[in-house]
Amino acid sequence: MTKKAPKPENNRRREENERSLMLINDDLNSFDHVIKSLVDVCGHDEIQAEQCAVLTHIKGGCIIKMADAATLERMSLKLRELSLDTVVI
Repeated sequence: MTKKAPKPENNRRREENERSLMLINDDLNSFDHVIKSLVDVCGHDEIQAEQCAVLTHIKGGCIIKMADAATLERMSLKLRELSLDTVVI
């Protein structure tokens, strides 16, 4: 059975519903805590989590996940419970 290519309008609709979760830098949390939190909450592997932590430290913030708003709000809440500053954009 062959798969049909998705219609362009479906791709646009998916992109319109997609949001970003940004991690904001702080001076409180250790790199180890940030990395472990990103692995546990966002499903990152260790390397991806470490890269996000370093980028957040250097640039002041980093997009750590893209998904629908409801999913990102749940992740944001869990990360905030772990003392990480996040925002859904």
